[in-house]
Amino acid sequence: MKTRVKTYTEIQAARASGRILAEVLRRIARVITPEMTTKELADIAAMELRALGGKPAFLGHQGFPDVICISINDEIVHGIPSLKRILQGGDLVGLDFGVKYDGILTDGAISVVVGKTSRPAIRKLLDTTKLSLAAGIATVRDHVRVGDISAAIEEAIRREGNYGIPRELVGHGIGSYLWEEPNIPNYGRNNSGPWLEKGMTIAIEPMVTLGTDKIRLKDDGWTIATADGSWAAHFEHTVLITDEGAEILTQ
Repeated sequence: MKTRVKTYTEIQAARASGRILAEVLRRIARVITPEMTTKELADIAAMELRALGGKPAFLGHQGFPDVICISINDEIVHGIPSLKRILQGGDLVGLDFGVKYDGILTDGAISVVVGKTSRPAIRKLLDTTKLSLAAGIATVRDHVRVGDISAAIEEAIRREGNYGIPRELVGHGIGSYLWEEPNIPNYGRNNSGPWLEKGMTIAIEPMVTLGTDKIRLKDDGWTIATADGSWAAHFEHTVLITDEGAEILTQ
């Protein structure tokens, strides 16, 4: 399903959905501490989402069993919350969350360190991934091509160092369905790919590793990790394409 131009009512719903999503992620980031389980975090996300009037976009999507994806250290995306996954100080945790409001979905992610880290490379990884997200968003406008967004993301990452960019993991259109076309890779060439137009909503989500761009699927059938065990960061915003830029919905 290709993402489409949204109606005024759908745009209002997307704005509300994005505000809820951002607030839930902020609340989770404030409470995350060592010795918590990832399931405890997921339950907090579910409770906060209900309190704010949204519905979970991930729960049940293609069989996913919870409201949020929580990925630790070498896990890039789609980690399943579990009572057996206990967070430790210094862990790098990706929080990937989706919200449905009045039939319209938004998708967003942040990566946070549990407590503090003594590893400068982790801070640089987080900063680089956030910079690349900002670079991708800065290219968005009416009649932009997907390749322009992708190229901006890749250039920002390459400028900061020798990082891995997993090729199979991409951003996407979003709206009435979670994963709509077109895919929005985190690498590419300017003046290539499908055209996008104002009124569409897309999810831009760079995923960056300290090592390889190769990935592996873990035994749970969902969690995607780096093939070499290197740590990864993930940041994501859903944006509305406007005449001259992008309105970030999930902040």
